[in-house]
Amino acid sequence: MIKRSLHCLFIAFFLLLQACMAQAQYTLKEAFDGQEFNNMTELVSEGTHPYLIAQEGQIYKLKNSSKALFLDIKDRVVAGGERGLLGLAFHPDFQKNGYFYVNYTAGKPLHTRISRFTAKPGSSTAVDPSSEVVLLTYEQPYSNHNGGKIAFGPDGYLYIGVGDGGSGGDPHNNAQDRTKLLGKILRIDVNKTSGSRKYGIPADNPFVNNKQGFKEEIYAYGMRNPWKLSFDSKTGMLWAGDVGQDEIEEVDLIRKGGNYGWHIMEGTACYEPSKNCDQTGLLLPVHEYTHAQGSSVTGGYVYRGKSISALQGKYIYADYVSGKVWALAFDKNGKEVQNTLLLTTDFPISSFGIDQNGELLVLQYGSEGKIYRLAGK
Repeated sequence: MIKRSLHCLFIAFFLLLQACMAQAQYTLKEAFDGQEFNNMTELVSEGTHPYLIAQEGQIYKLKNSSKALFLDIKDRVVAGGERGLLGLAFHPDFQKNGYFYVNYTAGKPLHTRISRFTAKPGSSTAVDPSSEVVLLTYEQPYSNHNGGKIAFGPDGYLYIGVGDGGSGGDPHNNAQDRTKLLGKILRIDVNKTSGSRKYGIPADNPFVNNKQGFKEEIYAYGMRNPWKLSFDSKTGMLWAGDVGQDEIEEVDLIRKGGNYGWHIMEGTACYEPSKNCDQTGLLLPVHEYTHAQGSSVTGGYVYRGKSISALQGKYIYADYVSGKVWALAFDKNGKEVQNTLLLTTDFPISSFGIDQNGELLVLQYGSEGKIYRLAGK
């Protein structure tokens, strides 16, 4: 018995030592000459410049020591809490057509808009807000769980992360109801139109031409509040962080037609009902953690930069509340191999970004937020 206890203590000490050593190897360094930004929700690079989103409704084009206003739509954005300007994606041919897309909440009544704006390629002037073309809207019955991330996949289609509509526990079962867009990952073709839609439906979307009234935009479902999704630039795998309810945060590998379980399950635990839930056909998280470690996952990126070789090919993500940053190692099938704590910040992390060199940026949320670059010591 004593030997077993000593053995357990040794293992616990060894694991703690490993975690401390891992944290000691990494640090955050201020980027953009220490500039401060207000309530950052997203950073996306296009060409040689990063573009930063402020939740209230502005987008800024960043340089090393300055920022230039790129778009201001605060007059139509409802911001505060989990609402606001939440997503930005540049068209793959942006340098030619000037198209870029945003995701923001508007009212009244409260709803989300997926809109296209047009910049003048090569111009340094701010984008005309009147160039907006609203492609898609969907209801937001409550003020939380708006999701918000948009990104073009390697297939050229636009992917949209949509929360379950809010409140707590998904009271309207939106995430499992495929006749609604809430609680889903959507996939649309912005280069085509279809009927009255200002976009097309990809021919291989999982519910194309269904007879049950399911929304054809749906790519995957059963999401609670996907807070950031990203494509691995090497493999094309789609990763998402899905914020939990009361107990579990999860990291998911998103597959076409997949049901990620909410609100039947929270992570790998039954939620509704709390015991003996029917898990038939549900896809479980690649990784999960409890609220002993953090309370709101912030999805990140698979690292493909060149400056930190030890992190190559690992999924880097964080927790908004605890400020912890982890690296998730996985095999070719997306199965977890190891999860390592890299560092712990003293601020909330709202998002990650990739700079023009492929290096990872970390966004500090708040009225005097800063952008940091993940680096080795």
